[in-house]
Amino acid sequence: MLMENYFFETIDNTDSKKLFVLIIYDIVDNKVRVKLAKYLSGYGNRVQKSAFEARLTQKKYDKLIKGIPKYCGKEDSVRIYRINGRSQVQSWGMKEVPIDDEDVIII
Repeated sequence: MLMENYFFETIDNTDSKKLFVLIIYDIVDNKVRVKLAKYLSGYGNRVQKSAFEARLTQKKYDKLIKGIPKYCGKEDSVRIYRINGRSQVQSWGMKEVPIDDEDVIII
């Protein structure tokens, strides 16, 4: 059993260069769900089957938000949590998630 424990800090002001976001979703249609997962993988790391974490600039965050609605039908749900301040993530399980701090993600 692997335990992952990491810390991050974001500053809630206009000078902050990175935003930490958690994206969770419940998409009914399999094809749409796969397309959404592929879209999200261009922004962050999959941490569970329907959850991604990302550290983004404000510009990339705005682009992410703009693209989400085309994957969401009436029975679907996508939630994006923008997490500010000093935080800690603890998780248990078999898969270690890489923490990507790069400014450039190729889509």
